[in-house]
Amino acid sequence: MADLPKRVKIVEVGPRDGLQNEPEPIPTNIKLSFIDALAHSGLQHIEATAFVHPKAIPQLADAIDVAKNLPPHPCVEYSALVPNQRGLDRALESGIRRIAVFTAASDEFAKKNINMSVEESLAVFQPVIASAITGGMTVRGYVSTSFVCPYAGEISKERVLDVAKRLIDMGCDEVAISDTIGAAAPSDIDRTVGHVLQFVPAAQIALHLHDTYGTALANVLAGLQLGISNFDSSAGGLGGCPYAKGAAGNLATEDLVYFLDRMGIESGVRLNDVAMASMLISDQLKRELPSKQLKRLNAARRANGNQQNGESPNSN
Repeated sequence: MADLPKRVKIVEVGPRDGLQNEPEPIPTNIKLSFIDALAHSGLQHIEATAFVHPKAIPQLADAIDVAKNLPPHPCVEYSALVPNQRGLDRALESGIRRIAVFTAASDEFAKKNINMSVEESLAVFQPVIASAITGGMTVRGYVSTSFVCPYAGEISKERVLDVAKRLIDMGCDEVAISDTIGAAAPSDIDRTVGHVLQFVPAAQIALHLHDTYGTALANVLAGLQLGISNFDSSAGGLGGCPYAKGAAGNLATEDLVYFLDRMGIESGVRLNDVAMASMLISDQLKRELPSKQLKRLNAARRANGNQQNGESPNSN
């Protein structure tokens, strides 16, 4: 354990990856309050929205309004997903200074998700990345289905390396190796990410984990043991994947922060403050979110409320 990273960078994806999977759009002012609360928790990297076609993802149709009104926090870097040149143009118009592009390690998944093969998507992204860098932006890349694809099955480590390396060669400063359907176990992280790290510095690799089978935190530890210090998470465990039935939400930010705190690894993020942000969006959605730490804190809050009202914590 002595060789684990001493500090971890958390990229909060709840406002984008989380809210895009909700059945109904969240009002823009609520999104902005959510993002502001996340920024106040100490999160310094927040993926705020995506400049996709409103008909494709109506939940993010207000991307420009969100981006133009992001709460000013000097230490917070906001980013947005873009699918093509039109998305980049909208991002530039909005003032966003960091973008993310997304492809997959599986042709079958890429065709379902973005109606292109992996090769076609990389051809689309090459000029987008070049234009973004020329415009003074920085660029992150996502490689979806890096371990298991719901349509193609197991994904080879060589395929993941090829796609990640090509994104980096195009100008991405960081690539998120993504367990889109949450099927990976630590041995998969060791095999695939370990292979990628033979050719790509750990500082340029992030892990984007879902928790479908309850293995996300185990996979975080496997990543830490490989020297990975960049992890994506989503407040409350918001998220999922519309192209992978049964895929659960992202690794919950609260659960990741608690885990890192207990491991003595700094993240700069305050657990209770993240939970407050998640409670805000949970109240808006009118349902409990899957984060284990959020459930624990909510239970304590309810028990405390009962005691203040003169009720026993065991009252029916």
